[in-house]
This record gives sequence, C-alpha cells and structure tokens, in this order.
Amino acid sequence: MSVYLVRHAKAGSRRNWSGKDSQRPLSKPGQRQADQIASVLAGAAITRIVSSPFVRCVQTVEPLASACGIPVDLSDALAEGAPVADAAALLDKLAREESALCSHGDVIGDLLMHLADHGVRIGDFRLEKGSVWLLDTDDGHVVRARYLPPPS
Repeated sequence: MSVYLVRHAKAGSRRNWSGKDSQRPLSKPGQRQADQIASVLAGAAITRIVSSPFVRCVQTVEPLASACGIPVDLSDALAEGAPVADAAALLDKLAREESALCSHGDVIGDLLMHLADHGVRIGDFRLEKGSVWLLDTDDGHVVRARYLPPPS
C-alpha cells in the first residue's frame, strides 16, 4: 500500500489576498499543477482522498478525486497549524489503504520529522508546493518515503 502526501499546489499571494487565508484559492499555475498531479496519480488505484479544509488544498486534489471517481473528505488534522499528533493519527488510520492526503508545508514537514523519529529514512527533505511524498506502507506502518518533485 501507499499513501501519497501532497503539498498543496501554488496559491495566490497572501499579500494580495484580502479574505480569510483559509479561503485563498490556487493561482492559475497552481490549477495547472493540480491537473498534473491528478495525471501522475490517477493510475495509483487511490481509494480515499483526505484534505485540509483550506480551499487551496481542496482545489489541489479535486482533479484527482474526479479522475478516481471518489469524494474529497476534509480533516482538520491536515489544516495549517494542526498538531503533528493529529496528522500522525490520521496517517496511521489510512496506512492500510491506497490514499492521498493533501496538506500544508508545516504539517507535512512535522509529519516527515515524526516519521524520521520513528526510523523512516527521509533523505532529500523538500516541501515544494505541488510536490508529493510517496509513503510506502507495510502492515499499516510507513516503511519508506520518497520525494516526487512538483510537476513542471
């Protein structure tokens, strides 16, 4: 099994956004990234997609959900600023099914450090927008992590 840990695609500028940050959408390049992420992951037999409730995360995985024919579930455990314990608990819950989780750089970074603290070799620690960490699982535990750079 694999869990695909997706960092949201490029969003509009925080500086130029006057609304709540949780409502800030993807930029046009980010929308293209989301479509490309869907193309890359569509053949992965994903059965569950869970996202931060922030608009930019949901928009990142909507094309993938459409390609897979499944809904996007929302979880505060993936929201920006969420405690790593919450994200780790969600990952543990989903580690036995082919799933995709979409979150923010802080949550993904904390989750990767948590995995490293539990013996998973992380290697090239990168968190670019639109990137994916492929987490291979065995018997419900993450055993390998591999970085997939964002689509160009």
